[in-house]
Amino acid sequence: MVLLGAPGVGKGTVGDMLAEKFGIPKISTGDIFRKAIAEKTPLGRKVNELTGKGELVPDDITVAIVKERIAKEDCKNGFIMDGFPRTIHQAEELDKLLKGMNLRLDAVVNIFLPKEEIIRRISLRRTCGNCSMIYNLNFSPPKKDGVCDKCGGLLYQRDDEKEETVLNRLSIYEKQTAPLIKYYEGRSRLINVTGETSKEIFERLIEIL
Repeated sequence: MVLLGAPGVGKGTVGDMLAEKFGIPKISTGDIFRKAIAEKTPLGRKVNELTGKGELVPDDITVAIVKERIAKEDCKNGFIMDGFPRTIHQAEELDKLLKGMNLRLDAVVNIFLPKEEIIRRISLRRTCGNCSMIYNLNFSPPKKDGVCDKCGGLLYQRDDEKEETVLNRLSIYEKQTAPLIKYYEGRSRLINVTGETSKEIFERLIEIL
């Protein structure tokens, strides 16, 4: 399964709920990249430079990471892709990977929210500088302002979640990633869903699936 949708629509949360429901892993290229950034690897420094500007990571890096991940044992019964593919080229590469592994894509879920709501949601996000736990000051605030519930680390606003960068990310999404909707519509795999909260979106998806 692939989860599509602009930054801030709740793909990560919905993906976690689906993964728990079906007992399969959620593969987030964003999580992989953030780990590399935290560990300050060469890849992490490059990714940090790009994402800080709201730009996408090059396809060759992303495809290689995904190929390595879906070959792991925990993916043998299925997996959920969150944040990949983001371009038509990546979608074509994913098709090749799956065909070569004798797998097929069962569904592509497109989560939709208005641009104004996306900007509001992302600008309210805060991330723990220690464990990378993500909070939303409106939907899921920390118990103590500015402090992580999980580890007590300090929360901060990432550069790629500030309004100016969010607008750039949405512009990139509309140009490069939105065409995937038509790509998968043409293959009769697309499911469109919306909702006020991630829980509502999840419940609607379960009914459809």
